[in-house]
Amino acid sequence: MKDILLITPPFTQLNTPYPATAYLKGFLNTKGVASYQMDLGIEVLLKLFSKAGLQNIFKAAAPNLAILSENCQRIYALKESYLSTIETVIRFLQGKNQTLARAICTEDFLPQANRFLQVDDLEWAFGSMGQQDKAKHLATLYLEDISDFIVECIDPNFGFSRYAESLGQSANSFDELYQHLQGEPSYIDNISLEILNKKLKELAPKLVCFSVPFPGNLYSAFRCAQAIKQQNPQIKIAMGGGFPNTELRSLSDTRVFEFFDYITLDDGELPIELLYENLQQNKIAGFKRTFLLADKKVSYDNSSSRPDYKQAEIGTPDYSDLLLDKYISVIEVANPMHSLWSDGRWNKLTMAHGCYWAKCSFCDVSLDYIKLYEPIAAKTLVDRMERLIAQTGDTGFHFVDEAAPPALMKALAIEILKRKLSVTWWTNIRFEKSFTKDLCTLLKASGCIAVSGGLEVASDRLLQLIDKGVTVQQVAQVTDYFTQAGILVHSYLMYGYPTQTVQETIDSLEMVRQLFEIGTIQSGFWHQFSLTTHSPIGKNPEAYGITPLYNDIRFADNDVAFKDKTGINHTKFSEGLKKSLYNFMHGLGFDLPLNEWFDFKIPKSSIAPNFIQNCLKDPNLTKTKPNSKILWLGTTPITNTYTKTKRNQRWKQLKLELHAKTYISEIVFEEAQGLWIAEQLEKLKIENQPSYTFAALKKDFESKFENFELFWYSKPMKQLKESGLLVL
Repeated sequence: MKDILLITPPFTQLNTPYPATAYLKGFLNTKGVASYQMDLGIEVLLKLFSKAGLQNIFKAAAPNLAILSENCQRIYALKESYLSTIETVIRFLQGKNQTLARAICTEDFLPQANRFLQVDDLEWAFGSMGQQDKAKHLATLYLEDISDFIVECIDPNFGFSRYAESLGQSANSFDELYQHLQGEPSYIDNISLEILNKKLKELAPKLVCFSVPFPGNLYSAFRCAQAIKQQNPQIKIAMGGGFPNTELRSLSDTRVFEFFDYITLDDGELPIELLYENLQQNKIAGFKRTFLLADKKVSYDNSSSRPDYKQAEIGTPDYSDLLLDKYISVIEVANPMHSLWSDGRWNKLTMAHGCYWAKCSFCDVSLDYIKLYEPIAAKTLVDRMERLIAQTGDTGFHFVDEAAPPALMKALAIEILKRKLSVTWWTNIRFEKSFTKDLCTLLKASGCIAVSGGLEVASDRLLQLIDKGVTVQQVAQVTDYFTQAGILVHSYLMYGYPTQTVQETIDSLEMVRQLFEIGTIQSGFWHQFSLTTHSPIGKNPEAYGITPLYNDIRFADNDVAFKDKTGINHTKFSEGLKKSLYNFMHGLGFDLPLNEWFDFKIPKSSIAPNFIQNCLKDPNLTKTKPNSKILWLGTTPITNTYTKTKRNQRWKQLKLELHAKTYISEIVFEEAQGLWIAEQLEKLKIENQPSYTFAALKKDFESKFENFELFWYSKPMKQLKESGLLVL
């Protein structure tokens, strides 16, 4: 038996569990509360994509065979091929049958339908030796063909990372979702409910908590809650997570509580603890940010005076109970950065609660998950990393921050290197000036493989209106530093921002084209601006030239329709922007004029064709600050003293031989200064000093020599900096 069952409803990710329940289970462990967690999405998918699952799907589709599309008729005709390959392919994508890659890469192993018509130039994308990734890509297309069959023949709401998403998007009224729930459960619903009922019988929980991060999880959460109410009315049911946190803050429809007893907002640790305590004591008193039904009306109870827990107090996420060895890695697009979201299993952690910037005008900065900024100490973070490695066996980490703070990233990298951990990690950032070339080098050395960040609209006027705190030039320089360090860069891009002109949209596309052509970013995604209630624009729409079109709110309240004073139909740019970006990510189409991407007339770009190239010419050099930390990432140099003769002059020099992983550097100094710097390099190693500053280094030098600045900016020192001497 377990007191609390934590559930992520279908569907989120195929390759790794969404972390909310793991965070909550880790917290409940600190309180000695017995809990169990399940990712219902991966369990349903594994039932569907099995031999028995496909047999049932083909059997259900058979009566309608004559009216199916040509694509689905082809899939049905090849059903025996699908049945004979599905389980071996799933095992391969779970990392359990890697030798299958060569067979998958042959032309006649996998049955092929429409998705394979879109196949990329695989030789270009994966090379002659990239068998594993190439096979993952082909296997992904194979699964997507089956998915197309399911959508057409079995359940139109199905999707790998969402289910019935339209029912949860901008649902100001509960009517449509409620009506849908009065109908019979769907084919997918029945699989979900079968798995859930089995787990309820096994665990007999007192409280079931659904974490609903996205609109694509909402319907399934309600359907599961409905079944629990019908069959196990004694169990109390709660919902929390990203969707209610942003969408249900104005909830007033009592029908919601036919399904859920409680809906909690924002950080879930204290609200769940109080729910549990109330259940244990069999009373209703002292909740935290909790909606419930009282006197047949929706009531919001925030009466508990207990403060929320600090980030250091919530414990380490606990991934036990989850089927970690059964998640499947897929590669939808032949782009190494894009694949991080769907390929490989990542331990999820957060460096800081909230956002240290919290100013962007389109963002929900008025909500606690953004505005309440609280970083976690680097030592605590790495302690948690080590615990997760011990529990899961995985050394990859995705830090799911709103925007990871540069200072904390630096401290994290140093702590990882001090402990000599071999890990890989990636996170979301702001492309701000704190990311110097040396900091990017340090992050790479600690295992950082990728960053994602918002360029948004590549226009300085609009970036200022957004209050992004960056310029296009700054983004170009920072992304170039990351790329030089060998860290992949993904950029979030926006179009249709209030007051944005057609000219600015085309100019923004030209900026993006140049960034990809030069190679400073490797991946991106365009999304159209949406107005949210809790953003600065939502709070003061008139200042941004828009008129909101409000509806009566009884259920979800976040996205708001609006009219822009420009009157521009920004949606018409969607296909061209996304098509061009897809090509840019594959290294194609840079020489095409921008009007080739659109089927309507557009203005010529006003951006100079070498604008981004010129941005990178400004190295943004500044004098080293006295409190800058100096670190040496390299090995102990091999020294060799020799005498140099020129025009009858003889003097001694010192050659430092530096062995890096992939190359050897030889740097020559005047002997005395060379001996001094060789001695300092040992002190400057991360493991040998807590903090060695530029001022301390200068003081030591000037106790023996003169003119430290002349030495510091000399050619040999420049070579040394390029070999791993960092100024941070």
